[in-house]
Amino acid sequence: MNAHSRRSFLRTATTGALAAAVADPLGSVRAQVPGARPTPADGVSVLPPRGGIPVGLIIDDSTCLVNLNRFAMPQFDAAFEHAAAVYHRNWREWPSEIPDTFVRKFGEWCAGEGVKGKYSIVPYPACVGRLDRGLPGWSPQDLKNSLELVRTLMMPHWDIHPEMVTHTRVIDLKTGHPLPGFSTRTMENWEWTTGRSADEIAAYQAYALSILKEVGLNGEGITTPGSYGNKALPQLAQATLQSVRDVMGAEIPHYFRHLYDSGTESVAPRVELAADLDGPDPRCVVSIIGCTGDWTGGWDCTPPGGADRFITADGKSGRLVEVIGRGEPAMMLAHWTGIYFNGQETGFQIFQEVVRRLKSRYDHLVWMKLSELSRYWAARELTTLARADGGIRLKAPYACPDFTLRVQGIAGSPAFFRPDAGTPLELREVTGLRQLRSGTWTRAAADTVVCLPLPKGRSRVEWKA
Repeated sequence: MNAHSRRSFLRTATTGALAAAVADPLGSVRAQVPGARPTPADGVSVLPPRGGIPVGLIIDDSTCLVNLNRFAMPQFDAAFEHAAAVYHRNWREWPSEIPDTFVRKFGEWCAGEGVKGKYSIVPYPACVGRLDRGLPGWSPQDLKNSLELVRTLMMPHWDIHPEMVTHTRVIDLKTGHPLPGFSTRTMENWEWTTGRSADEIAAYQAYALSILKEVGLNGEGITTPGSYGNKALPQLAQATLQSVRDVMGAEIPHYFRHLYDSGTESVAPRVELAADLDGPDPRCVVSIIGCTGDWTGGWDCTPPGGADRFITADGKSGRLVEVIGRGEPAMMLAHWTGIYFNGQETGFQIFQEVVRRLKSRYDHLVWMKLSELSRYWAARELTTLARADGGIRLKAPYACPDFTLRVQGIAGSPAFFRPDAGTPLELREVTGLRQLRSGTWTRAAADTVVCLPLPKGRSRVEWKA
């Protein structure tokens, strides 16, 4: 993994609050407190949706109108007392705006290609102005139009996340003003979360979420800016569970904090803090893991790594080929400022080529929003499965579309899917995994694969001889 990324993964354990964290053999800190898990059922496993591989694009540093890197760069520079060369680029030459004409161009192309993922909206971008109160330099109508574009074009296909409040300076929640001074302790990107409780972090995240809710941008998760939360990982998970449930009413909150852009470390989502799975109000939070570097163009418009880093033209190598080949979700990372690349659209062109190569190489990819992936993984890990009466019984804390089971050792064919509360569904056989949709089944060697519209609560799959 790239150790120099602003989003580099924490590889050393801290003390105290991390006592419950799980250290893996590679020496990194998972900071995952899994919580409750059902007993596995022999010979029954949950495949990815429809037997395919989830893919998606995680876009950081996006917001309405403001070109975040232009305004963030001098603030980062001040926090490091002008001693970090990475912040010495000539930001004054960069445009102040990423126009909505580009948002429309990007969003319409992605919708046409079936691309989904996450799109940050920083609520108070680099302290330029709050989206619920106005952006100096843009008219009220400009902002209104920009918010409406996000609501109508982006939200159907992209989860909207706050990337904290400003992505630069920490805001005093009592005054609404930035904390005085510039240092890593007064910037969201670095040390503010270190040593803070889950409640303190949750209150801060709730402030960011509330601004987005006020302007009609509801969501189910948050994105951490820079190194936010890296030394408070258990508290971050708990804070996300609290704040996203409280403000947005999300059933399954999720967050994006970590990525591995190389190596064999799993990039599957991590379902954390699961509890009360048998009650009316089950709880969990899902950590989404990115699998690529920022190869469409750096947040600061540094030269991009290019499409080959994702997948080569012949489809035989690249990070996505590695991850897809081992059957894990391939959630790519990009920064909005690099996709736009100061008006050159360099990152957008690279991403378009990546999508073309993926479609040429694979026919079993399932584009998913982060909330969709989180729901699937929560259902996958937390649904109780049991063999009974010549079939399979299920007890699900969460509903989940396209829930896909692989079953060994039951003779005959699955005939009906019967929710305890609901209408029975007659299951239809299809010729292979690629044809699977909810309500169908197929053979896979000696096993049976069934795709179900899983409801919350109890249900069963019945076999016929």
